[in-house]
Amino acid sequence: MNETVIQNLRELLPEITAETIVSRKVLSNDDVKVTLFGFAAGEELTEHTAAYPAILHFLSGEADLQLGEERTTAVPGAWVYMPAKLPHSVYARTAVTMLLYLVVS
Repeated sequence: MNETVIQNLRELLPEITAETIVSRKVLSNDDVKVTLFGFAAGEELTEHTAAYPAILHFLSGEADLQLGEERTTAVPGAWVYMPAKLPHSVYARTAVTMLLYLVVS
């Protein structure tokens, strides 16, 4: 087993300046791909789909989510499971830090 320990995920991201979305790979193996995202307030990932099931875990900030036909708000600590091919989008109301897990196995 190969362990990965990161004491402070936020330190992986550069400063999140206005009008930017930044991302950093946290882990990538045969089972899962984990990416840390930082959104400036007002930034958006427009509607898209993923080929694999995905989990969004919101660490900070507040975001509006469109998950298929459902609209919801994510706040710190929110956890969202999405099946493969579900159309979704993320709009950052405030600066947001979010982990994306793609379950590839």
